[in-house]
Amino acid sequence: MLELYDGGLDIPSILKKWYCQESTQNYGAFIPFVGTIRDEDGIDGLSFDIYEPILEKWFQGWQDKAKEKNAIIKMAHSRGDVLVHQSSYIAAIFSPKRRVALEFIDLFVEDFKASAPIWKYDLKNKKRIYALERSTRIKGSGLLGVST
Repeated sequence: MLELYDGGLDIPSILKKWYCQESTQNYGAFIPFVGTIRDEDGIDGLSFDIYEPILEKWFQGWQDKAKEKNAIIKMAHSRGDVLVHQSSYIAAIFSPKRRVALEFIDLFVEDFKASAPIWKYDLKNKKRIYALERSTRIKGSGLLGVST
């Protein structure tokens, strides 16, 4: 399940919803990861643009990998502005075995940072400034990728 929200994420609500959806499915592990906007470099927050068709395809590939291990992945991400100390990203793995969930959450979050078609901007003084120094070139992006 991939969910996109405008603005910061309501983490308690999302985690509760996901837990309730899966609590009777006989999963032995529920491992969430929550990403929070840090107060650094004088930013007021971050802003995100998402290319949804590629994100959905990327996410489905991960769901297929998880299904091979009888696991599922859930993810939520923000569109637009998210202020400092708010969350913009949450992912969770549900699995019958904890080892599968622990391994998948690490691989999934790292690949998300490297491959998801999400562009990040710093919010400073009511301006959106592309965060080039913290961006990762998307594999196969050609002209659309960040120059290195």
